[in-house]
Amino acid sequence: MIYWWLIPAVVGISFALTAALRRYALARSIIDIPNARSSHSIPTPRGGGVAIVLAFLLVLPVLAWAKLDTLPALVAIGGAGALVAVIGFMDDHGHIDARWRLLGHFCAAAWALFWLGGFPPIAMFGMSIDFGWVGCILAAFYLVWMLNLYNFMDGIDGIASVEAISVCFGACLIYWLSGFEGLMWIPALLAMAVGGFLYWNFPPARIFMGDAGSGFLGVVLGAISIQAAWVSSQLLWAWLILLGVFIVDATYTLIRRLIRGDKVYEAHRSHGYQFASRKVGRHLPVTLGVVVINMVWLLPIALCVGVFGLNGLLGLVLAYVPLISLAIKFHAGELEKA
Repeated sequence: MIYWWLIPAVVGISFALTAALRRYALARSIIDIPNARSSHSIPTPRGGGVAIVLAFLLVLPVLAWAKLDTLPALVAIGGAGALVAVIGFMDDHGHIDARWRLLGHFCAAAWALFWLGGFPPIAMFGMSIDFGWVGCILAAFYLVWMLNLYNFMDGIDGIASVEAISVCFGACLIYWLSGFEGLMWIPALLAMAVGGFLYWNFPPARIFMGDAGSGFLGVVLGAISIQAAWVSSQLLWAWLILLGVFIVDATYTLIRRLIRGDKVYEAHRSHGYQFASRKVGRHLPVTLGVVVINMVWLLPIALCVGVFGLNGLLGLVLAYVPLISLAIKFHAGELEKA
């Protein structure tokens, strides 16, 4: 393939942009100062996720020109990701009221679904179920939840980066083995864009991702999964399995906080991964633990679903039950003891 040069190019662009953004943040004192709700203890520059956004968006016109993916998919993913990144960037550098952020997030979701053609029929219980307009509404909530949960889960060094890279590589492997090589470019290049940033974000982080980067990754990964669902509903199940660590921890924590009556839009550090990092006293073991779970547990199940035809709902249950047990073990959603 004559376009493999795109991979090192995206890594290099992301790496260089992150270095530049770090210098800019230090010069302008754009620093994340630790507080009672932080999982870090050292003031650190923030906003490095913009490098991921720019490196990825810059390569999309090349994919369109080379016809390596369909134009509607590229417009859907690029447009939704760009809008969410702009909202996150503005929030990183000031403040946007939660209701306006949420409105912008739903606009991004609507944009993605419009260009992707809505939400496809899904194979469940031995039949193909077309959810119609209800499916579009559920898909919009799914995309908005994905971008917000990714923001919630970006709380310790490197965790959001390694999640994106390992999930994208897992998806590419499934695409390749199931004969859908044409879908590989977008997740592969997204992983490369994150890889260039990870050099600076790996524990101990020298720059943080910020809302612009984390929200961007969440909505893009969600949109890619819906793109895959139009090709095969088995691929959607595989994506949901691969993303299990973030989905389960964030959703379980949110449910517990809702039941307790907490203000869920307020910052906190009661996710399972945050309790785990405080228990071990470092970020690195937890960040690497996510990679191990993704590669050793979730990827084999996703392969069984996406390649070998295991029932998607059954695969999801098999993948999520141990993750829920881990969330319980690490007290996800509990109030932090004084």
